[in-house]
Amino acid sequence: MNEERMLKVIVGPHVSEKGTMLAEAANQHVFKVAVDATRDEVRQAVEKLFEVKVSSVRVLNQQGKRKRLGRSQGRRNHWRKAYVTLEPGYDIELAGNE
Repeated sequence: MNEERMLKVIVGPHVSEKGTMLAEAANQHVFKVAVDATRDEVRQAVEKLFEVKVSSVRVLNQQGKRKRLGRSQGRRNHWRKAYVTLEPGYDIELAGNE
């Protein structure tokens, strides 16, 4: 996989209460990824960008929420989420602890 694609696979971290609990308890991290990203691409991108070893990757497609503003209805875009489990001894620091 080339560098350009690798930088486009990981959109960003998905910060939530569940994701925080998983990071502390199970050494798992949650990322928003490109809609067309595969498990192997996510694994390679995380290992390269954060210099860690990944043991498993689970991905799921999240449906966009339906929203309305007055009479008009719409929908947010669908997106893809990846749960990345790291090997023991590795960790990702997403926020700077000072």
